[in-house]
Amino acid sequence: MTILVLGGGFAGVEAAIKLRKYGYEVTLISDRDYMFIYPISIWIPVNGLHFDDAKLNLFELGKKHGFKVIIEKITKIDNENQQIITDKSTHKYDYLFIGLGMSKVYIKGMEHTHSICGKPNEALTIKDKLENLVVKGSGNINIGFGGNPKDPTSTTVRGGPAFELLFNVSHYLHKKGLRDKFNLTFFAPMLEPGKRMGEKAYKNMGAFFKRFHVNTHFGKKIKEFKDNAIVFADDSQLESDLTLYIAGGDGMDLIKNTSLPQNETGFVKINELCRVENEDNIYVIGDAAAIRNHPWAAKQGHIAEVMADVSTYNFHNTIIHSGKRKSYWEKLHIICVMDSGDGAAFVIRTSKKEIMIPLPIVGHWLKKGWGWYFKQSKMKRMFRIPGM
Repeated sequence: MTILVLGGGFAGVEAAIKLRKYGYEVTLISDRDYMFIYPISIWIPVNGLHFDDAKLNLFELGKKHGFKVIIEKITKIDNENQQIITDKSTHKYDYLFIGLGMSKVYIKGMEHTHSICGKPNEALTIKDKLENLVVKGSGNINIGFGGNPKDPTSTTVRGGPAFELLFNVSHYLHKKGLRDKFNLTFFAPMLEPGKRMGEKAYKNMGAFFKRFHVNTHFGKKIKEFKDNAIVFADDSQLESDLTLYIAGGDGMDLIKNTSLPQNETGFVKINELCRVENEDNIYVIGDAAAIRNHPWAAKQGHIAEVMADVSTYNFHNTIIHSGKRKSYWEKLHIICVMDSGDGAAFVIRTSKKEIMIPLPIVGHWLKKGWGWYFKQSKMKRMFRIPGM
């Protein structure tokens, strides 16, 4: 039996780990040799974390857990012939777990922006750009996020990291004694950005904006990004020396070019078991999957790991002819320690409840502690707490 896992992020790595725990031989294919821990990368631009501290070497992970790692760029998913084609080879499979993430909705001029949720090296680019402005001593910094017009549920919106980067940049400038020299604006095309976290959390965002002296610009569609401005649909503009923008998610061309069932945005249709519709041997987990029936949900790293756990459990019980099954729908929730550099807010949202708890000072160290725990537990240096 040949099992392939595609992707070296939260979904792929967790799937490989869980499959090994069930005793299966597993090969993971990724185009880079490390897992990047995006939730803690927000501190790289503000000199709170070294780039290498947000990385976990895939070969070391594979050695610790017993799965094989292949570093190659996937060029085609040929599900009809059960093979994966890369820039170096062709890999046959009996069972496939796809955890490849998603692409971004393009807006004209987006090359003039930088994203904390883009390629890992973007965090270093943002750091350099921010340091150049600090040396200059003043400027206009605009931070925001967008959605996908084709996605009615907006599950592809990734606003949390934008909020965190915003508050951390403000805190960083304050420590430099330069906060009053910079105009810091948060922008988004939707009228109520952040409402996905729940009514309570959304209402509290106003207090954060006020405390960090942040201007807001909501409810106007983005027409174009320029090197010195953001242009909106009504041709109004925001001057910008640095634009940090997290685009809405879109399906990857790699997946759009397959015969796998997809929704209107190019995400793969799966059932509640994380198995692809009409495919008995393919599971899709994490950002590449279409989340249905939960319009308030959002794609996050811990949801990717939940889906990895559910898919591997269901796969194993299918193989051993057990009737036991899990549904990822039952485990969907938003959880976020929204860091601000000098504290954090603890946010939980499920279909039944909304919680937001401000955590001044201690919240920042709580998230720092999670980053340390995540790396240590993944490398089997300490006990892994279930669900974390």
